[in-house]
Amino acid sequence: MRLSNILALLPLLALLTAPPLCAQVTFGSSGEEGAPFRRQQWRVPSPDTDIAAHALLFRPTGVGSFRLAVIAHATTQNVLRRAQMPQPEYRALVAYLVARGFAVLVPERLGHGATGGRYLEDQGGCDEADYARSGRVTAAEISLALEFLRKQDFVRKDAAIVIGHSAGGWGALALANADPKAIAAIIAFAPGRGGHANDEPNRICAPHTLLAAATVFGKTARIPVIWLVATNDSYFAPAFSQALADAFRGGGGKVDFRSLPAVGSEGHWMIETEAGVKAAGSEFDRALKPVAGGKRP
Repeated sequence: MRLSNILALLPLLALLTAPPLCAQVTFGSSGEEGAPFRRQQWRVPSPDTDIAAHALLFRPTGVGSFRLAVIAHATTQNVLRRAQMPQPEYRALVAYLVARGFAVLVPERLGHGATGGRYLEDQGGCDEADYARSGRVTAAEISLALEFLRKQDFVRKDAAIVIGHSAGGWGALALANADPKAIAAIIAFAPGRGGHANDEPNRICAPHTLLAAATVFGKTARIPVIWLVATNDSYFAPAFSQALADAFRGGGGKVDFRSLPAVGSEGHWMIETEAGVKAAGSEFDRALKPVAGGKRP
């Protein structure tokens, strides 16, 4: 790319990554409620005290108190793709959870989309990736959003669930060391970092480092994890995902690994689709059943 073209992109990049001024000090809802599922725009705390992260909240009818589900989204190392990322919504998964009595929060993390700010989850270079650090940072952002919602009077204070997708799932694994009374279960869909190295399918940056970090997370894990991956996932294929889950288990974590049938052309994104959620339905039902009964797994 020519230098003149790069310079021309800089103002756009600054605009896309800057946080909206109105979000810097205000937490809570916009006060507006829309269909479907009582959809609301919220602002939740982030590690940067000057930036409130954008989030979507969905609720069943009634006043609660509802069980809480937090969905942690995927990410990318590409700065322009992150800046242009639309607000994560996971509509089919939200519909599934709301129908089962959950209030569902989908927070956007720093460095993404409308929230902007500094990208704290950066794993570093492909060969020197620090996956343990990036996972812990993601976990901290998930935890901040979760704790903020737990303080709301329409949310139960216990037995929340965290559902993480890709890098969000990797952060959820790092969060497995949390209080099991507060978080009853973690569902990690294709968790990992460094997939599609250099945009090449079935290539992972420093896979040995990723495996070592999974073992580290397992050593402090207290919350059971259901680990799901599609058979046609080209970011973290079932064989590698099984090895990653085994590493987490080897560190001491409790994990139930399941391979799901292929849906669509790329299984890594199936959890964002209605067909994908339907394919994972029985696994989700099994994961949520102990929570629905007010018991922890």
